[in-house]
Amino acid sequence: MKALYTTTALTLMAASAAQAHELNITIQGDQRCIVSDGIPDHEVGTWRPGAVVEPQDHLFCVDATPMDTGTITDRGVFISGMTLTGIPLRPGTAEWYNPDADPDADRPWTRDRSSGWNVEGVGGLIMDAQNAHVDGDGMYHYHGIPEVVVSNLEGTLFAYAADGFEIHYVGGDVQSSYQLKEGERQGDTAPEGVHDGTFVQDWEYVEGSGTLDECNGTVVDGVYRYYATDTFPFFPRCFRGNVTEAALGRGGERPEPPVENDG
Repeated sequence: MKALYTTTALTLMAASAAQAHELNITIQGDQRCIVSDGIPDHEVGTWRPGAVVEPQDHLFCVDATPMDTGTITDRGVFISGMTLTGIPLRPGTAEWYNPDADPDADRPWTRDRSSGWNVEGVGGLIMDAQNAHVDGDGMYHYHGIPEVVVSNLEGTLFAYAADGFEIHYVGGDVQSSYQLKEGERQGDTAPEGVHDGTFVQDWEYVEGSGTLDECNGTVVDGVYRYYATDTFPFFPRCFRGNVTEAALGRGGERPEPPVENDG
């Protein structure tokens, strides 16, 4: 089969860095690749002192023709998707509740998972107006819906997921099936208070309570797709297709893109 090869090159003026950058979306052989320096095309910040957006070497390659494997997998994917503007989707966090922390501390979190309570990005960490922030390497990424991005979509296609399926945004036309648990948190290491969404464990999947499955997807006209939603989980956190190794990368040195196959 002759390979399809298309290229879209967009030059964006990044208001956050006052510099232009090139965004390339290509289909090479059986993979779709998004190459970006990770500089958003909108205003960003502010966060903690000293936190700034740094250029990245993003090469996000996923299956161009994804298939539903019939199973659900969560491989601890570092980047669950990439927007059409070249910015990663990272709904998960590395922060966990620390029952021994000073309750008056600004950020009583830790990287120790022993409490079992994972801090949710939206509602638990400091975000800018687009539900985004930077990590320790200056990598800008979205934890929730970036209003300035979705309001400027030409259609509904918003991003590509780590397994290659499309991620669409249609606002309230679809509903997540995750609900806040009732009552107060329980357990010896549990944070005090009711389930308010500060932690991932405040949420539970209730089949049929919304229009989407546990990976925030559904079948439309015979084709499976994910959705970005205004409520938890915001973006897919599990996957029905094959997650490629390239989608697991953490940036840094950019690997070579796949070789075009003309055979």
